[in-house]
Amino acid sequence: SVRSIYETGALLTRAPQFVEHLVVQDVELPAASGPATTDGELPDGMRVTRVTVSEELPAPTGPAARGEVIEPVADEAEVWQALVLGLRDYVDKNRFPSVVLGLSGGIDSAVVAALAVDALGPQRVVGVSMPSQHSSEHSREDAADLAKRTGLDFRVEPIQPMVDTFLANMSLSGVTVENLQARVRGVILMALSNQEGPLVLTTGNKSELAVGYSTLYGDSVGGFNPIKDVWKTLVWRLAKWRNAEAARRGETPPIPENSIGKPPSAELSPGQLDSDTLPDYDVLDPILIGYVDGDLGRDGLVESGHDPAVVDKVLRMVDTAEYKRRQSAPGTKISMKAFGRDRRLPITNRWRERG
Repeated sequence: SVRSIYETGALLTRAPQFVEHLVVQDVELPAASGPATTDGELPDGMRVTRVTVSEELPAPTGPAARGEVIEPVADEAEVWQALVLGLRDYVDKNRFPSVVLGLSGGIDSAVVAALAVDALGPQRVVGVSMPSQHSSEHSREDAADLAKRTGLDFRVEPIQPMVDTFLANMSLSGVTVENLQARVRGVILMALSNQEGPLVLTTGNKSELAVGYSTLYGDSVGGFNPIKDVWKTLVWRLAKWRNAEAARRGETPPIPENSIGKPPSAELSPGQLDSDTLPDYDVLDPILIGYVDGDLGRDGLVESGHDPAVVDKVLRMVDTAEYKRRQSAPGTKISMKAFGRDRRLPITNRWRERG
């Protein structure tokens, strides 16, 4: 019966996700009954007054409208569609003509470039390779390979002459030189933005934002970050899913396999790897997810099976990186707790979880 359908919460129609869509569904409602059918007091003290608008009830013409029941997409497909829509809406509704991003040959910039091409088309995406003396040959080739696969506007702007000019005029060494390279790249991207009008996309993932693994005014520079709320391990899963989806459609996979398979590195010093200063992401991400998304403290993380020394190191990095997160670009929210929106802590405080 009609009444039993609504009492059991039966699904009548469902629209597709992350697209503009209109659903029309006619429903047959049971006749009203009980105290609401006449003027008077309801049991809870509310008063109902009935007003007759017309003696004749309007009747629709033609058959009843029935909307489709669209099956929801799941897992990586759902996340990818959400990120594409978030990026497209931000760019178009804020009236940016195009976007520009640095292409390092790594997985993060490759995924952001693929998202941008899906969201805007290759003609509205500029990818810039900015090699230094520490950039490996395969990284340069991977960046060019991605540009060829996606069809985006690819440019090469070597940064070493600019870095050398700084070093000829200032005595710098160590991590300062590493940060200098990142900041020169940021200057190039912002110069292109000012000159030609594209929005700069930054490419730091949520794991890097959590532990402060970025250079202020360097690789963090930009107006929007499509993967701001995407953990590093999920970035890899998204890349593999997007390539598999392209293969299923008979299209060219957009992301080079080498970008997916090689160890992550900022390539700011000889032989540098993320694992030099961070735990492996398979170890790091579960701790971060428990601490950031799950509100677990140190004791809860240790009870979950994580190494206490690693937990102490990671929590210290997260707690001291709040000032960087406050200055990071906005990005699409896909998780239960996004930085800058759902998790805001005092930048200056002396409280720390003790090991």
